[in-house]
Amino acid sequence: MKILFIVNAPEFFLSHRLPLALAAREAGYCVQIATGPGPACEQIRELGFVHHQLPLSRSGTNPWLELSCLWALWHLIRRIEPNLLHLVTIKPVLYGGLMARLAGVPAVLVAISGLGSVFVARGGVVAGLRRGVQMLYRFALQHPNLKAIFQNPDDKALLTGFGVVREDQAVLIRGSGVDLADYPVKPEPAGIPVVTLAARLLKEKGVLEFVEAARLLKDRGVASHFCLVGTPDPGNPSSVSDKEIEHWRASGLIEPLGYRTDIADVFANANLVVLPSYYGEGLPKVLIEAAATGRAVITTDQPGCRDAIEPNVTGLLVPPRDALALADAIEDLLANSELRQSMGNAGRKLAERDYGIEKVVKAHLQIYQELLDLASLGDD
Repeated sequence: MKILFIVNAPEFFLSHRLPLALAAREAGYCVQIATGPGPACEQIRELGFVHHQLPLSRSGTNPWLELSCLWALWHLIRRIEPNLLHLVTIKPVLYGGLMARLAGVPAVLVAISGLGSVFVARGGVVAGLRRGVQMLYRFALQHPNLKAIFQNPDDKALLTGFGVVREDQAVLIRGSGVDLADYPVKPEPAGIPVVTLAARLLKEKGVLEFVEAARLLKDRGVASHFCLVGTPDPGNPSSVSDKEIEHWRASGLIEPLGYRTDIADVFANANLVVLPSYYGEGLPKVLIEAAATGRAVITTDQPGCRDAIEPNVTGLLVPPRDALALADAIEDLLANSELRQSMGNAGRKLAERDYGIEKVVKAHLQIYQELLDLASLGDD
């Protein structure tokens, strides 16, 4: 049985879906991977997977390039004839869903790992775009043998409410999981407390609010060191720029750490992890990773973000787009090490209970089997 993963970026596959692909291969499936271009493509091949490169960009809007991506997807699916498509992230879900219907793929699993900025942005133009995206979802996800995995109940309620998928097709799995052995709990570092944000450096991820909170605490004389992990996304109009990052660094507001793969060590060297996102998150993996490393978190009262923590137990919620509330919450937790560490310990217990990779992988493999069993019944 052939399973074809289609993911926008190769590095996202490695960080969020690799354990599942390895487990599927171990279970006897022939697993192949299709992604957009990037240096991580070679890493996927080195792991022994057949990799297909697609002209797939995360945020591109050039209509000719998008048509070429659809054409490439069609040819790829027709050539390898997968028994099941596993579509991850927004464009693969939309484009892959369309091509799966046209190519007659027997089974489709889509992963709705957040709805993106179009469902949270404001303005009349965006409202029209949102209606268009709803129609695309509705058309793309009409495959007769399809399941849709949601990471938070708000996204599930929204798309089932729109009639995009039926209730019996929707499955809730909280996040992509972590290998807890890779995230040992270590004591907080001594000295000036470190506050860390790790994310794609988009404005909707709360980067500007993070920097403004650093400015407010600096003005208050609160001892703190703010670290920003990630790199700009030049193809995304919402990305912060290298120039802005350099200005913040020169002003003594943040220390930019760039792109890091050792996130467990990054969080172990922090006292507090924050994600002030108002992006359309699924269930942010960085919040799962922070919990696994035993760190208290501060995030926004937004779908996905609020679902990743136990409010006032493993962390605090603040309103989105509110740098002052973020600064106040950070100051409160920096001033109370006992509460901060209690939240970190509770976060680790939450990760052990809900976010272990074994639980997530088992749930996915069960869905694969259900879909493929239904496909075989259809063949009979």
